Order: sequence, then structure tokens, then C-alpha cells
Amino acid sequence: MAMGARIPMLTNAQLLTLAQWFSPAYPVGAFNFSHGLEKAVEDGQVKDAPDLQRWLLTVLEHGTGRSDALFAAAAYHAPTAVELADINAQACAFAPCAERLKESQLQGAAFCKITDRIWAMMPLDLCFPVAVGWAAQRNDLPLVPTISLYLQAFVGNLAAAGQRLAPIGQTDAQALIKTLGPTCEAIAQDSQNGDLTLLSSTTFLADIASMRHETQYARIFQT
Repeated sequence: MAMGARIPMLTNAQLLTLAQWFSPAYPVGAFNFSHGLEKAVEDGQVKDAPDLQRWLLTVLEHGTGRSDALFAAAAYHAPTAVELADINAQACAFAPCAERLKESQLQGAAFCKITDRIWAMMPLDLCFPVAVGWAAQRNDLPLVPTISLYLQAFVGNLAAAGQRLAPIGQTDAQALIKTLGPTCEAIAQDSQNGDLTLLSSTTFLADIASMRHETQYARIFQT
């Protein structure tokens, strides 16, 4: 779909499916992961709501947010299971450290398991964004809304983690999610062709925080 093209309107059934997939009640275990944020808070890199917003905006635009969107779109367009496996291998290889790979693989496995039980037709060993893209294609869900809501759920989970780790209140967290909503939609639009030659990541502080979290002494999150 070209930039500026009309986005297919979601049916009520499609909207409800996406709302279910990206609800905190969907058992992927997202609440277990902070994406390195726990270490960033301990090191004083994220101290308040403005810090968290800047951190998440950077991760969305220049790190996991954009790369996950590309992997989801590539999986959505994959014509065969062989190509899907190749995309999944690239997604695994693109993880900057062991914890981030674990984060994507565990959530992906959980998403595949429950989605296969309810909607069927799911491989059971995909990274999270690849699993979401494949499931959306198999269930005739429009790609841009799928990626937009996937990214909003990612932001929402980290905003909730920020509330547990730093002096960030519920109102600030919800305002942050609202503020970053247009960024989620813009990334979904930009990434919808699934061109993996556009992959890049320049979120060095977030990546290093994830690496250092592996040896953090006291922690409440897996990543």
C-alpha cells in the first residue's frame, strides 16, 4: 500500500480480534519484561515521565519498535512457511543480546500457543513480531492496524513497567501512551511493505541497558 493510501476499514470482528490479541489479558507474559528499562532506571537514565517518554520514543523510532514492525510486515507478506522461517531466523539474529532474544521468543511462543488453540494454523516457534504478522495474515486482518496496535501494546507494557520502577503515576503513563500513539501509526505505515533491507538500530543505551540487566543483582523483570 502506498503512503497516503486509504487504510482498509476494520470490521467489528477484526477490531475485537486485535483488541483481544493485544489485551493485557492475552497470555503472552508481557508484564514479565522491561526491555532493559529496569536497568536504565537503576542507573538514573530514566527518572520521571519525560525521561520515560524520550526513552520509549527513541526505542520506537530507532530500535525495536521499527524493527519489529518490519518483521511483522515481512511475515505478513511471506508466501510460504520456508520464507517465514527465514524471516524468523533474521528476527532472532537481530536481537542485540540474550535477554532481548529471550523476551521475543518467550512472548512469541506464548502467542503462538494460545492463538493456535483458538484460531489454528500457527507454527509454534516464532519470535513475537513474526508470530503476530503471520497470524494477522492467516486471519485476514489488515496489516497497518495490526502493527499499530502491536506497537501501542509494547508502549503500554513499558509504561506500566515504568510505573512499577520509577515515580510515574497512572495519569502520566496514560498521557505518554496517548502521545506516542501517532508514532505507532506512522511506523506501521512506513513499515508495511516489510522491506528487511531497511532494518537498522541505533538505540545503543537501551541495548546496553538490556545487556547489563543480565547481571543486575536485584530485579523484578526478566529483561
